[in-house]
Amino acid sequence: MTARFNHTIIASEDPSQMAQFYRDLLDADEAPSWGPFVNVQIADGVLLQFATPPMGFPPQHYAYLLDDDHFDRAYAMITKRRLDHWADPQRTRPGEVNNEHGGRGVYLLDPSGHYVELITRPYL
Repeated sequence: MTARFNHTIIASEDPSQMAQFYRDLLDADEAPSWGPFVNVQIADGVLLQFATPPMGFPPQHYAYLLDDDHFDRAYAMITKRRLDHWADPQRTRPGEVNNEHGGRGVYLLDPSGHYVELITRPYL
């Protein structure tokens, strides 16, 4: 396989706020921004580009694989900021972390209402 994920545009009501949220949650690096995009870079050179679309947008789902130490830091931030979070995508287990797939996982909403999933082990 030669294809690698390079970047995505994440619709946001406030691109600067979203970029800061993801920098904090993912220990991400700032990246040069241009045009309507406020950019953040994560591992492997993947670029997250935040921009306000010209029309409304449905919520999306973004999952991030973290090591255990990073998960601990992210979960500490989630609880310190009192962000709603769930152990499951159906949001039936509020305030919990799951222990599925041999690791830990948690779901939360970002400032624009997108679903964020943090996991410590890949599904496959």
